[in-house]
Amino acid sequence: MGKNAPPRIKTVRRANLCGIVGGVESEGAMKISTLLLPTDFSECAERAIPYATWLARIAGSRIICLHVIEPIVPVVGYAGLVESVPLADISESLEESAARELPKLTERDEFAGLEIEEMIVHGEAATEIVRIAKEKRVDLIVISSHGRTGLGRILFGSTAEAVARHAPCPVLIVKPRAEEPTTDRS
Repeated sequence: MGKNAPPRIKTVRRANLCGIVGGVESEGAMKISTLLLPTDFSECAERAIPYATWLARIAGSRIICLHVIEPIVPVVGYAGLVESVPLADISESLEESAARELPKLTERDEFAGLEIEEMIVHGEAATEIVRIAKEKRVDLIVISSHGRTGLGRILFGSTAEAVARHAPCPVLIVKPRAEEPTTDRS
């Protein structure tokens, strides 16, 4: 299965997928009108795209593609080793980069025919994802996990785990496949 291939799922009817419906009121069904797809533009984040777009097509949902620009913490103790760059310049550069990359992402074939909203916000990733989910009344968050374990998880934490713990709606966490190597071997 290719990198951008949709997930392997049996063919189902649009109106009902194990109780998931879009635009149709059905007793006991979970209505998904809005999906939130956070991205950091990494290879890891790519894994969530086929799931989000497939679910959006099945349920007739719109997708909010969200990129969070995290605060930059200056490194202390290395002042003499690197040339100082003003934090405002770095932040502006990150904003410009995100403003270029987000439309490239949503213009890909996987998103064709879907209603997409692009958002760029500033703050701590998990906090902002949960905030936007509440503000936009999101019905489902589809997020990827880096699959870190051990020391890597302790040092870097898990954005997906924090989102799942605090989100106002269900969260689908797309984990790396067992055969996929993770970038962190801790």
